Amino acid sequence: MKLTVLAIGKLKSGPERDLAERYRGRAEALGRAAGFAPLEVIEVAESRARREDDRRAQEGRVLVERAGADLLVALDQCGQSITSEALAQRLAGWRDQGAGAAVFAIGGADGLDAAVRCKAALVLSFGALTIPHQIVRVLLLEQIYRCLTIIAGHPYHRGG
Repeated sequence: MKLTVLAIGKLKSGPERDLAERYRGRAEALGRAAGFAPLEVIEVAESRARREDDRRAQEGRVLVERAGADLLVALDQCGQSITSEALAQRLAGWRDQGAGAAVFAIGGADGLDAAVRCKAALVLSFGALTIPHQIVRVLLLEQIYRCLTIIAGHPYHRGG
């Protein structure tokens, strides 16, 4: 099963980009052992529309189009807050049911359009706090890596 992070905006050079790349690389290496294809991160340009609703709608259309028929997981502060173990179980279940790919969608600074949340098989939240979308990308990549360690029985995850 292929895993893709589809994110609005580019991470500039610096600590966030370095940390995101570290977790992407770890996930890619471990994912092969757990039956997953290499993890891909795709950056999508932010909308230049003047109005917030228009920006969110344009970015939402791009995210939905790019996800295509693949299973979609939307990151949104109004989503479900689940444990790392529960997310790992979902990923393993989707893989075992024959899902070809899962796309994790991260909206831009204005958040996600409702169309993305409606298409999603899972709307996932990292809590009610407002977190910059650049940091959400790092958190997501770490959680994907953590899920793969749980699936593979790797000792990285020691949470309770």
